[in-house]
Amino acid sequence: MTESSDGIASSPESYLERFQVLLYLEDSISQLLEYKDDNPKVNVIKFMNEYFQSVKNGTHVMFREFEFINATLHNRKSFIKLFWKCFQQVGKKGDLLTIQEYHSLICLLCSDFPFELVQKTARIVMLDDALEYLISFTDFLYAFQIQFCYQEFIEKCREIYSVLCSQRSPRDPVVVPTSDLANVQSTPANNAPPADGVETASLLRAVGHLCKTSKISSPAPDVLQDILTPMATVRVSFYEFLMILAKSETVNNSLGILPSRLKVFENNDTCNSLN
Repeated sequence: MTESSDGIASSPESYLERFQVLLYLEDSISQLLEYKDDNPKVNVIKFMNEYFQSVKNGTHVMFREFEFINATLHNRKSFIKLFWKCFQQVGKKGDLLTIQEYHSLICLLCSDFPFELVQKTARIVMLDDALEYLISFTDFLYAFQIQFCYQEFIEKCREIYSVLCSQRSPRDPVVVPTSDLANVQSTPANNAPPADGVETASLLRAVGHLCKTSKISSPAPDVLQDILTPMATVRVSFYEFLMILAKSETVNNSLGILPSRLKVFENNDTCNSLN
């Protein structure tokens, strides 16, 4: 048995799967062969050591293709941290940027990063699709963290929210359209789909079940409970729910990527120090 960094014992096979070690082994060999074409006398042991040090430090995602950056949660977290360190001076100056400008900055680190993910990030902040809105660096950064790290979770939540909104009868069960969720009962509502969101308590029950039963990256159920329970009697829209996650220090701490909002510009590390 092998013990992971969080103290959980697992078989070698499950350990490799959990941390997607084979993906990094395959990538390291691919990178080595590519490097060896121009440097036939490369020290293989040194190269592999430096590769896995970069994976550990999170610098391995710099200038890589989106498919690789998006492949693991560790890669996604590393990219968020890289973006923060490289462009925190933008926030220090107080500059407000458009969605296109944020996308341009991101593309300096990953040339094929999809605009759609940046647009979805902006919707969390602005609750709107307008492309010309100006967004602060801090608001964008923490929303980007949620959107990128939890993108599969967010799509599942969107499905759950749509089902809750489409509920016509207070007595009919809401069947969440995911294979890993049980039927979820909605709270009493009017016959028409609510225009002002859904009951937070209903959303919490359904999303909490998703977090407990799914293997996708998501906030811990107890974290959701802590931040949403005080709002159980009010209605919340989908993007308000995502904004709550983006502004939650508890969620931010659980991800372990960024400092608190109050300290986001105190870090003296820059993009140059990552090399």
